[in-house]
Amino acid sequence: MTDTHDTAELLHPDRNLAMELVRATEAAAIRAVPWIGKGDKNGADKAAVDAMRAFLSTVNFDGLIVIGEGEKDAAPMLFNGEHVGNGRGPSCDIAVDPIDGTSLTAAGRQNALSVIAVSDRGTMLDASSVFYMDKIVTAGAGAGVVDIDRPIGDNIRAYAKAVGKDVGDLRVAVLDRPRHEQLIADVRAAGAGTRLMLDGDVAGGINAARYESRIDMCVGIGGSPEGITTACAIKALGGFMQTRLAPRNDDERQKAIDAGLDVDRLYEADDLVAGDNTLFVATGVTDGGLVEGVRRRGPVIRTQSIVLRSGSGTIRTISADHLRSKWHLES
Repeated sequence: MTDTHDTAELLHPDRNLAMELVRATEAAAIRAVPWIGKGDKNGADKAAVDAMRAFLSTVNFDGLIVIGEGEKDAAPMLFNGEHVGNGRGPSCDIAVDPIDGTSLTAAGRQNALSVIAVSDRGTMLDASSVFYMDKIVTAGAGAGVVDIDRPIGDNIRAYAKAVGKDVGDLRVAVLDRPRHEQLIADVRAAGAGTRLMLDGDVAGGINAARYESRIDMCVGIGGSPEGITTACAIKALGGFMQTRLAPRNDDERQKAIDAGLDVDRLYEADDLVAGDNTLFVATGVTDGGLVEGVRRRGPVIRTQSIVLRSGSGTIRTISADHLRSKWHLES
């Protein structure tokens, strides 16, 4: 007979599922290796997608992709609404990004990741009708201290006081985009330093919430899918996150409204992903501040992954060696 505790373990994402999902992000990262620095981001993405889909099909869960790479007709993407897993085990919402940073991978730059985030079924906000989202992310000390609606200079000064740092010692991560020229100038005018990201603001948000990171805050407009994915990690880290949808035009604003979204609402992490049972798994494709990239060492391929669980509040870093002969990678 199955007791109540065992039933709960069957119905909700657990540590066993987290370890299974690592296999999928490891596979995606490893398959992307031959494409690093080759200038073909679509080729890298396809290789990672194919590997992730194959491994997910073996996992004991019924995963519904809420945050994917597009619609069903945009093959070979893992599309919104696709079911993954073998159908047994917990029913989950899932956010996937086989490579967060395809351009980084193609250029051979740092901070490309393979990412999966999971929560209980029905808890993940579907914000796919709006491409962009304005975000501010800090460690937990930012709660009640910073506010996305305040000028960035005020937020920097308030947060520096809350964490006992000089403003000049704060480092703020921002995507290096023309739309952020004024934001970057305002951060520097306040006396803080910037960490400009070429891509991959999921890693930027996570690093802002980690106590040992050199990044104190992550701000600016990035992808809505990345925002939902980041929220799963923030909940496990005990960090603070505020967002607001940023429609690009009136047509996108109307699509958001038609989808039941409030474009004027301030969404925090608990609004983006409800409940306290999230998993976040990421494997490095290229080296970065969060995890190391894939390395080939003689007969083995070495990967490094991070696993975050909000239910237990644990952060695990996993290094794994894979026999290279099993992967048949190009030299």
